[in-house]
Amino acid sequence: MEAIINDVNCLIVDIPTIRPHKMAVSTMGAQSLVIVRLRCSDNIEGIGEATTIGGLNYGGESPESIKTNIEAYFKPLLVGKPASQIAGLRKLLNSTIKDNRFAKSAIETALYDAYGKRLGVSVSDLFGGRIHDRISVAWTLASGDTQADIAEAQQMLESRRHNIFKLKIGMREPRDDIKHIAAIKNALGDAVSIRVDINQGWSETQTIRHLADLANVGVELLEQPIHEKNWEGMQRLTALARLPIMADEALKGPHDAFRMAAGHCANAFAIKIEQAGGLQNARDMIAIAEAAGIALYGGTMLEGSVSTIAAAHLFSTIAKLEWGTEMFGPLLLKDEILTTPLDYSNFSLGLPRGPGLGIELDEEKLVFYARKP
Repeated sequence: MEAIINDVNCLIVDIPTIRPHKMAVSTMGAQSLVIVRLRCSDNIEGIGEATTIGGLNYGGESPESIKTNIEAYFKPLLVGKPASQIAGLRKLLNSTIKDNRFAKSAIETALYDAYGKRLGVSVSDLFGGRIHDRISVAWTLASGDTQADIAEAQQMLESRRHNIFKLKIGMREPRDDIKHIAAIKNALGDAVSIRVDINQGWSETQTIRHLADLANVGVELLEQPIHEKNWEGMQRLTALARLPIMADEALKGPHDAFRMAAGHCANAFAIKIEQAGGLQNARDMIAIAEAAGIALYGGTMLEGSVSTIAAAHLFSTIAKLEWGTEMFGPLLLKDEILTTPLDYSNFSLGLPRGPGLGIELDEEKLVFYARKP
């Protein structure tokens, strides 16, 4: 008998960060994870996660709206439906519920996790099988303090956890940001890779003015310097060919990926499963980038371990991630909600071998960090 979906539950989990995480759009001292648990008639449970940045600072969904919308609108559509018919359920949700990409990603992740468990295979197997057992992981330096960032990076190098660093800039004057980057690069040397993310914090003219400065201090990649809707500006910056330009916030799904590829609006795409609206949409965006010769980067919404490893399963099936990934979200949190933490070592993240996502939630930690009424 085919398994059906019996129940869908959500829990908001608030976990402090190891330090303030400063970006152009927000400063975070804690992260709120929406954990989705999808229970099926064959006693298999699928888990998913939806995580935003800074509440509503990043986009139109918040942890509170995600939980409410899943329970009020998604759940009635899903309960009683065949649990393994993921494509049909995706079509149903997309035709009935507009937007809500983060919520849809969490549900889809839970469906794939349950399906993998049911078949006895990993989520990466459901997307063609992994090519890589480990994926490289960049660390984001975002304390806002130059000397603190240098010390943090040196600690990461000594522990062999990260040798690729992304700097969050855009809150200060550009020249001050340039000095900040130069000091970090000089302290760390040529053995590390430095990228910067402005999170739409500069204007197009500011970016044009400082492209050469960024290149001169050792920056290798520039992520979403201008507003996500300024497609023509991204096209012009890319055409200057002074630094590789990566699109992030501008990519909300396959349609955006196609339009950006057709318009030559970026040299690289940051792929985020939640921003894309789920694993399948993210895979479609990857295919568009590959067909257009656009480099790939595995992005993060600073998720916890559930969404992080879901994305890692997908990224492990990609032949070439030219710019690696930044799947460091769980390491930014002071505690872990899994019984076995993810394997971060040798400058990379290892994929678990078990069925589905290959992870197990720590029930005591969930109770401890669950948001109280």
